[in-house]
Amino acid sequence: MKIAVIGSNMVDLISYIDRMPIDGETLEAPEFSIGCGGKGANQAVAAASYGSDVMILTKVGDDIFADNTINNFKHYNIDTTFVERVKNISSGVAPIFVDSSGQNRILIIKGANEYLLPEDIHKAADHLKKCSLIILQLEVNLDTVYYAVQFAIKNGIRVLLNPAPANAKLDIEKIKECDFFVPNETELEFITKMPVDTDINIKKAAISLVEKGIKNIIVTMGARGSMWVSKDSVHRLNAFSVDSVDSSGAGDAFIGCFASCYVKSNDILASMYEASAFSALSVTKKGTQKSYPSYQEVQKFLAAHK
Repeated sequence: MKIAVIGSNMVDLISYIDRMPIDGETLEAPEFSIGCGGKGANQAVAAASYGSDVMILTKVGDDIFADNTINNFKHYNIDTTFVERVKNISSGVAPIFVDSSGQNRILIIKGANEYLLPEDIHKAADHLKKCSLIILQLEVNLDTVYYAVQFAIKNGIRVLLNPAPANAKLDIEKIKECDFFVPNETELEFITKMPVDTDINIKKAAISLVEKGIKNIIVTMGARGSMWVSKDSVHRLNAFSVDSVDSSGAGDAFIGCFASCYVKSNDILASMYEASAFSALSVTKKGTQKSYPSYQEVQKFLAAHK
């Protein structure tokens, strides 16, 4: 059961800070690291780490970061056939600031990710048609996302869209045929213009999207867990309690693991449960992709929490 990720990659430039500086202030940060990130790449690595066969469609620049990104994909046995370089353009970069409580603030510079176009999906069509699920995010052009959704529907491939980062130009009518729509609370509020301060309000906001035609809404709520809303039912799962060190990439961890589980089992709740464990373990270590656990680590964690 192969998974295709069509989306972004970034180089994470992570500064660990005690607090954010105020206007005009310079602070010394106690620690810095460089890692591989980007929502598409993170989700691909999470799915691959959990044992899935994964291919990725993405673009890198022609700078010093490109080879590192490609080699990182290969390290996780991700198919890089359709990872292409863009001449005279930088790779995507994400400066990340992580405070002492593990919360993060992120900036993104798309760079080469802007050059992932519908024609790239067309070039990869024969390979994509062999996949069981396509995963998408919003760190690439919306036209590419729309084309990918329609390609998946036309070819009977299930599709999951993570509407992150939130984009005011996203046209729900063009993505409503997605099998899964997976926002976090903030993105859900942004998209629906409805409050998400309580579980009841989150459910109402999610239902408003189901009423527009989306089959399954899965809302990730950080330390409060996750909620699955469909036409027929609403299910809420609590998060696992862990000591958070760095929450960077936790949402991507959930999505990648969920996809890996779902293509094997077709069981949404069971997949959410394992994804919750995978995501919880990811926040107990510093970094993004390098914090993602193995399948064995997750199973050991779940066994301890029965």
